[in-house]
Amino acid sequence: MTAAHSVLPTLAPLLPELILGVGVLVLILYGAFRGERSVEGVNVGALLLLVLAFFVVVAQPAGMKVTTLSGAFISDAFSRVMKGLVLLGSAAAILLSRDYFQRARIDRFEFPVLIVLCTIGMMVMASANDLIALYLGLELTSLASYVIAAFHRDDLKSTEAGLKYFVLGALSSGMLLYGASLVYGFTGTVSFPGIVSALHGETAGLGIVLGIVFVAAGVAFKMSAVPFHMWTPDVYEGSPTPVTAFFASAPKMAAVAMTVRVFIGAFPDVTAIWQQIIIFVAIASMALGSFAAIGQRNIKRLMAYSSIGNIGYALIGLAAGSEEGIRGVVIYMIIYLAMTLGAFAIILSMRRRNEMFETIDDLSGLSRTHPVLAFCLAAMMFSLAGIPPLAGFFAKFYVFAAAIKAGLVTLAVIGVVTSVVGAYYYLRIVKVMYFDEARAPYERMAPGLRIVLAISSVVVILFWLLPAPLVGAAGAAAKSLF
Repeated sequence: MTAAHSVLPTLAPLLPELILGVGVLVLILYGAFRGERSVEGVNVGALLLLVLAFFVVVAQPAGMKVTTLSGAFISDAFSRVMKGLVLLGSAAAILLSRDYFQRARIDRFEFPVLIVLCTIGMMVMASANDLIALYLGLELTSLASYVIAAFHRDDLKSTEAGLKYFVLGALSSGMLLYGASLVYGFTGTVSFPGIVSALHGETAGLGIVLGIVFVAAGVAFKMSAVPFHMWTPDVYEGSPTPVTAFFASAPKMAAVAMTVRVFIGAFPDVTAIWQQIIIFVAIASMALGSFAAIGQRNIKRLMAYSSIGNIGYALIGLAAGSEEGIRGVVIYMIIYLAMTLGAFAIILSMRRRNEMFETIDDLSGLSRTHPVLAFCLAAMMFSLAGIPPLAGFFAKFYVFAAAIKAGLVTLAVIGVVTSVVGAYYYLRIVKVMYFDEARAPYERMAPGLRIVLAISSVVVILFWLLPAPLVGAAGAAAKSLF
């Protein structure tokens, strides 16, 4: 009895992951026994699991900061906020996928199962407190991601997307692992607190610098930051659209959480070294995201370049290396999640006579055929461009303010300049919807898409009225890291 009592408290921080882990095994068995008839049940079950895990994460005590599994896994305010975002992104992906998969006749029970497996990996990434836990979370996420990228087996583009993602993903995993082994070799430990104490007061040697560079390369790939972004446009365009919506939302949350966790948690004493890498990656990502998207005709490719640019803006907060900077990163990711899911809900409703459309020109005159859709998409685009009083303006404001306070004025100025360039292609979409000749109307929007669009629109449009809860949560998350 005493042994059981001693085990249970240590597993309490793992409760959300355990719920998903046990639940997903039940869903796999149910799917295997019921076959194709299980699709609806597995989808509902997966959604309920994600919602339950979300409530368990939110219900954890506010100031709690505990480690378990010999310190490999940490639960604090930062992990709770990022896990909440991951769970919301995953649940939204399942809602967005229902109608699309039914019409494309690729409605299989494996999709929600893979999403839940992905989510477990992403939650481990957000709570990893040593290099091994980090790698395990990353690999679980990656392996499930490769499969869902190629989920439309009979579609050449989807298969190609899965293969590209797999080959480049394996390369980045190898880089991350090599960097982690260098860090372990030169510090003698894999745990983040152990690395901090090993480097405290020491000058970082070449081995540690190389280790940090390789680890940064590995995490930059997962965030799709320049120069490891090359997979993003092709995978976004080739994957089924609900999968693209998923890649653009939940895994981005986990990747940013992991990056912050590694650099702030393990290398706070060598900030000067990794700060240079983050500044370079941020500037390159913002520049490429702004300029490369200008010529895009396909809206999914445009969203791919937009996500690369947005990761650049979020990294400005990390480059600041301060509590304010991390608060800015968390606020940015909360708002980015709402903007992206809202935009993809509308992209998924671009359907006439059972045919999906993906080019920007297909939005011509949307304001006359679907005024509410046009208004919501215009709000998402204005917000992504950073125009006040929409949420996207505040997202950029918090990261730029943190950078200026940390003395990174040039970085903030480059951020503002690339924002102005990026505004061009966002506003072009608004121009096409409101000023171009109207085309035939789209079909009625599916209920799942409406739910996601409604929630996203409320966050994006009304954030300025009540920013306190989200800003407060982001502040608590940042504080727990320092």
